[in-house]
Amino acid sequence: MPITREHDLHRRRRSRNVGVGLTLVAFIALVFALTVAKVQRGGSLEAFDHSFRPDLAERYEQMREERE
Repeated sequence: MPITREHDLHRRRRSRNVGVGLTLVAFIALVFALTVAKVQRGGSLEAFDHSFRPDLAERYEQMREERE
């Protein structure tokens, strides 16, 4: 009887850990793929940076005029 004999509980835990690990890897791959797709598309990558952006001001004015 070896001292390092594996119990059934250890086998089940390992299989759960592998499942959780694979799920985590799949989630990370999905986020990475979406990030790459957004960057490759090359659209507007502007973010909220607390600065005045004239293009947004022009669009806002156009929308206000259309409503009136």
